[in-house]
Amino acid sequence: MTTLATTIEKIEARTPAHRDRAIDGLRALALLAVPTGHWLLGGFTLDDGGALHNASPLATFGGFAPVSWVLQMLGIFFLVGGYASVLSYRRRKSTTAAWLRQRVVRLGRPVLGVTAVWAAAMPLLYALGVPGTTLRTGSTLVIQPLWFVGVYTVVTALTPYCVRAAHKLGGWAAAPLLASVAVVDFLRYGPYADTMPSWLSMVNILPGWLFAYQLGVSWGEGRIGRRGARVLLIGGTLLFAALLVVFHYPASMVGVPGETRTNSHPPSLLVLALAAAQSGAAILLRDRIGRLLSRPALWAPVVVINLCAMTILCWHQTAMLATAVPASFLGPVAGLTTSPDSLGWIVARLTWMPLFATLLVLIGRYARRFDAPWQTGTRASKARRAAAGLLAAGFAVFALGLA
Repeated sequence: MTTLATTIEKIEARTPAHRDRAIDGLRALALLAVPTGHWLLGGFTLDDGGALHNASPLATFGGFAPVSWVLQMLGIFFLVGGYASVLSYRRRKSTTAAWLRQRVVRLGRPVLGVTAVWAAAMPLLYALGVPGTTLRTGSTLVIQPLWFVGVYTVVTALTPYCVRAAHKLGGWAAAPLLASVAVVDFLRYGPYADTMPSWLSMVNILPGWLFAYQLGVSWGEGRIGRRGARVLLIGGTLLFAALLVVFHYPASMVGVPGETRTNSHPPSLLVLALAAAQSGAAILLRDRIGRLLSRPALWAPVVVINLCAMTILCWHQTAMLATAVPASFLGPVAGLTTSPDSLGWIVARLTWMPLFATLLVLIGRYARRFDAPWQTGTRASKARRAAAGLLAAGFAVFALGLA
C-alpha cells in the first residue's frame, strides 16, 4: 500500500498543470471498452478435432445487443483523437510531413511487434500440436483490432484538411461525412440493393470513422460548444432510435456470426448516430470528468492506461488466447471452449476475464518494448527491422486468409 501511495503521488507530481485530464479520461474509457467488449462478446466452440472456432453469445442472446452500444466506444476514441491531434498539430515545431511521420511511426511499431511475434510463434505452436484451424482462428482475432490502427493512421494524415474544414464550417464540417454514409447505406440496403456492387459498402470506411475525428478537430478548434454538444446528443439519439425502429438496422454494434448485415465492418449510419450521441455527451461532461480526475487516486490509473494504449489494443486478444488455446487440449471448458449459448457461459466468461486482464498486464511488461523508438544507423538494427517486417507481412497474409 505504501508503494502504491508513493506511485500515485509521483504521477500526480509529474502531471503538468495544463494537462487536460478529461481528454485522457475519455481516452482511457474508450481503450478499456475494447478488451472488455472482445472478451465478453467473443467466444469459441470446439470441434471434434479439438480446434477452436469463433462464436458469439449475441447469436443466441440477441437481447444483449444493448451491451454492445455501451462497449462500442470507438466514436469516443476518434473524437478524442481528433481533439488531441489538432492540439499537437498546433504545437508542432517541424513540418507537417515530419509531424505526421512521427505519429505514424509511433502507431506502427507496436503493430509490427505483435504481428512479428505471432508469425514467429505459429510454427512452434503448430509443432507443439496446436491445430492449424486454431492458429487461423487466433490469427484472425489478433489482427481484428489492428484494422483500427490503419484507419486511424489515415484519418490522422487528414488532420490539416480537417482543421481547414473546421475553420470554414465549424461543427457542421462532419455533416457531409454523415450524408455520405447515409447515401451508401441507402444504396446497399434500399430498393436497388440487388443491383449494387459488393464493394460499395467499403466506401463507408473512411467517412464512417472520419466523422467522429472531424468532430474532435472542430471541438479542439473551439467550434463546438455546449449548444452544439446538445444537438449532437439529441440528434444522434433520435437518429439511432429511428434507424433501429423504423429502418430495422441490426441492433448489435458488432458482427454476429450468421447475420448478413453488420454495423461496424464497415461502419453503417447507426455507428455514426451512436458516435454523435456519445460525442455530445462527452463534450457536455468534460468539466465534470476533469474535476473527478483531479483526485490523484483516480488520475493515476488513467495515466497508466494511456501510457499502455497500444499495448492494450495490440495484445488483449493474445491474453485471451493464452488461456483458451491451452484449455482446448482439456476438452470443453465452461466460458472458454464451450458454445456461448447459455447464461452459464456468460457467468463463466465473467469469471475468466480477471485472468485475461492479469495475463495482459504480464504480457505488457515485455511487449511495451515495441513502443520504444527503434535504434537507427547500425546494420543489426536494420536487419532486425527488416526481419520483423517480413514476419509481420507473412502473418498478415495468413490471418487475412490470403494463404
